[in-house]
Amino acid sequence: MSAALSSDVRPSRGGRPRDPSRDGVIRSAILRLLADVGYGALTMDAVASEAGVGKATIYRRWRTKQDLVVDTISELNRAQAQPPGTGSLEGDLRAMLRSLLDIVTGPAGAATLSLLSTVPHEPALAAAFRHGPLVEWRNVFEQVWQEAQARGEVPEGVSGALIGEAASAPLVQRWLLTGEPVDQAYADEVLDSVVLPLIRNAAA
Repeated sequence: MSAALSSDVRPSRGGRPRDPSRDGVIRSAILRLLADVGYGALTMDAVASEAGVGKATIYRRWRTKQDLVVDTISELNRAQAQPPGTGSLEGDLRAMLRSLLDIVTGPAGAATLSLLSTVPHEPALAAAFRHGPLVEWRNVFEQVWQEAQARGEVPEGVSGALIGEAASAPLVQRWLLTGEPVDQAYADEVLDSVVLPLIRNAAA
C-alpha cells in the first residue's frame, strides 16, 4: 500500500490509544448506514448514534466522513479472507466461494452496492477497494494456489491468476447486474462447471 493511501486510511489522531473493539462497532454501524442511506446522506452524527458512541469517539479516530468510509472499506473482508486449509484445491476453492457468497449477500455487500455510483467520483474510495478487499482475496487465492502446487495438484509454472478471476467473476456479475439469486448452489455450479474444468485443462 502506498504511503499516500496509508495516510488516508489511518490518519494520525493522537490522544488515547484506539480500542479495536470500538473500531469494529463503528465500522459495523457504517456498513448498516451505507446500505440504508448511501454515502451522500451519511453523517458523522448518524454514525455516532448508530454505533452508540459519542461524536468525540468518532473524531478521535477519523477526521472526516471520507476517512471513516475509506478505513471501513480497507478493512472489509480482512477476517473472512483467510486460506481455508482444507487440504485440497477443490475444497479450498469451494470454501472460498462460499465465503465470498456470504460477504456479497451480507452487510458488506449491501454497503458496497450503495457505494458503486460514488466510487468513480471519489478516488480515495476507489483506491481503498483496490488496496483493501481486492488485494485481500487475491493474496488468499495466490496462497491457496501455491499450496496446491506444492501438493502436486497443479504443475509449477501454471498461473492461477486468470482462474482466480474466473472463479469470482460469475458470482460478482450475478450479484451486481442480473438480480438473480446468488446462493450456495450457484457457487458450487460455478466451481464444478467452470473453474475445475479450467484447472484440469491447465494441468493437462
